[in-house]
Amino acid sequence: MTGSPAAVTTALVLDLAGTFAFALNGAFTGIRFARLDIVGVVTLGMITALGGGILRDVLLGALPPATFSDWRYLVVATAGGLVAFAAAGQLERLSLPITVFDALGLSLFAVTGATTALVHGAGTGQAVLLGTITAAGGGTIRDVLVRRVPSVLSSELYAIPAMLGAAVVVLAARAGVGGLVWTLVGAAVALVVRLVGVGFRLNAPRPPGGPADRGPEG
Repeated sequence: MTGSPAAVTTALVLDLAGTFAFALNGAFTGIRFARLDIVGVVTLGMITALGGGILRDVLLGALPPATFSDWRYLVVATAGGLVAFAAAGQLERLSLPITVFDALGLSLFAVTGATTALVHGAGTGQAVLLGTITAAGGGTIRDVLVRRVPSVLSSELYAIPAMLGAAVVVLAARAGVGGLVWTLVGAAVALVVRLVGVGFRLNAPRPPGGPADRGPEG
């Protein structure tokens, strides 16, 4: 990643924070829905945390992906999985934290994914799309592995918050006012919209005449 040292450091910190949050969420999901052993829990946490970033980097041609060129990603993802495993005894109390970690990871990855896409010369629409893929990719792989309908296809406002957060960052950059403040604003927008969607069980529009809306199982 190129840019000023401060910008690079900020982007890395946010990316690692998102990695940890998604690793926690993925590992908790493995414990709650699939009753995996420690290897499965940590592996699912790592896949959730790293899958979206790998997809983004492959699509950008930024090879090898940051996951494999910077040891910190693997260490942080592993740590998140181990922390979740250690807290498994409190799982019944962790429904809210699981949701919050998912929303936090989604929002951070949306803005860092979009920022990375811009650094690599992606266009406006492409950068927003890649931010969304970064945010939703790992969770989609996670859900497929535990045999759930992916959250991005069924859960309350999942892809939309990621797109909004990425769009804030991309449009600010195109206007020449990009930076840490707008990165945090984009992350906050994604986080708030996601949590509001969960709290009020809001969904993206569905085809008319289809089955009645139902919340996600679990």
